[in-house]
Amino acid sequence: MKGLKGKTALVTGAASGIGQAIAIRLAEEGCNVAINYRSSPEGAQVTEAQAMQQACGQAEACGVRSLLVRGDVSKEADICQMVATTIEKLGNLDILVNNAGIQTETPSHEVTAEDFDRIMGVNLRGAFLCARESINHWLTQGQTGVIINISSVHEIIPRPLYVTYAISKGGMENMTKTLALEYAAQGIRVNAIAPGATVTPINKAWIEDLEKQAAVESHIPMGRVGTSAEMAAAVAFLASDEAAYITGQTLFIDGGLTLYADFREAWSA
Repeated sequence: MKGLKGKTALVTGAASGIGQAIAIRLAEEGCNVAINYRSSPEGAQVTEAQAMQQACGQAEACGVRSLLVRGDVSKEADICQMVATTIEKLGNLDILVNNAGIQTETPSHEVTAEDFDRIMGVNLRGAFLCARESINHWLTQGQTGVIINISSVHEIIPRPLYVTYAISKGGMENMTKTLALEYAAQGIRVNAIAPGATVTPINKAWIEDLEKQAAVESHIPMGRVGTSAEMAAAVAFLASDEAAYITGQTLFIDGGLTLYADFREAWSA
């Protein structure tokens, strides 16, 4: 991808899943990567090792640098320190990928205020604060920047038992558009990807059950779930100069899940 080599990216929640794949792909494209993790340094170390392998192969020095940066994105102080450390240790920040996210399965009438606040704190408030700190840096330095938010098809598809997750992703959609509109004139682009069903640790409940996986895939027109690598490829594109005229958009990567699969066969006059 054009324009990624030599840039510096911060990827939140990069110890596993889609975040891990994004960090690896950006390193492969020549980006320096700050790999954020909250409680799994081992996973972050795996991400770093694979990222550097993809970027450098067997070369001892290839110009790509990496950094492990611990931080809980539900805590403002951690976010401020995480962004500051990335800039200090890697020299700059050009790309922010808001990937960190959590979900719980709970009937909506049983969701506690504590659980609601916890999920919003990570998925939406944390993403905003990461964006705020990045934008402040870019405006202070007079430089351009890119934010990629990792949303979900559930920013538009209702999801019973996961109301807090769906609310957080719906909010992320409007945050993406609002920030894109507000800072477009400063050369700051803000976009999102919305993955559909994807093979990641967060989805292991149905990935490890063939019957449940078949049920999931029955709703997908392409008949299969996505991979983290496919999500990472889209992020690399949106972060690159190839997407220089794209802002305020959400790219759905879902195998057609949002195309109303039940209408594949006509059932109404």
